[in-house]
Amino acid sequence: MRSLFDQGIPVPLRTHLSSHQIETAFERGWSTLKTGEILAVAEREGFDVFVTTDKNLCHQLNPGRRRIAIIVLSTTSWPRIQKAAAAIEHAIDIALPGSIKEVAIP
Repeated sequence: MRSLFDQGIPVPLRTHLSSHQIETAFERGWSTLKTGEILAVAEREGFDVFVTTDKNLCHQLNPGRRRIAIIVLSTTSWPRIQKAAAAIEHAIDIALPGSIKEVAIP
C-alpha cells in the first residue's frame, strides 16, 4: 500500500511499516500545501493512505468524497507512536478508500 506521511508524522515510523511504500509530504515538495491540496495531489499521484495528526481534518473535509483513506494519529510524540506502530500498521492495512480512522495512541 502506498502511504503519504503529513508533516507531523515522525519519519522513523516508516521503518516499522516495512510492507508499505512510505513517502512524506516534505520529500514530495508538498510541505507548503494546505491539507486539502495535499490530499488532492496525493490522490492524483496514486497514494492509497494519508497519515496525519490533524484531528480537525474530519471536520474540515468530507473524507467520504475522497479516493484516499485517512489515518489520524492522536499524537506527534515519537516514543508513543513507536510503541503503537503495530496498531498504526493495522489501521493502514484495513483502510478503505474514502474512510477516516483515528488511531488513539496512549
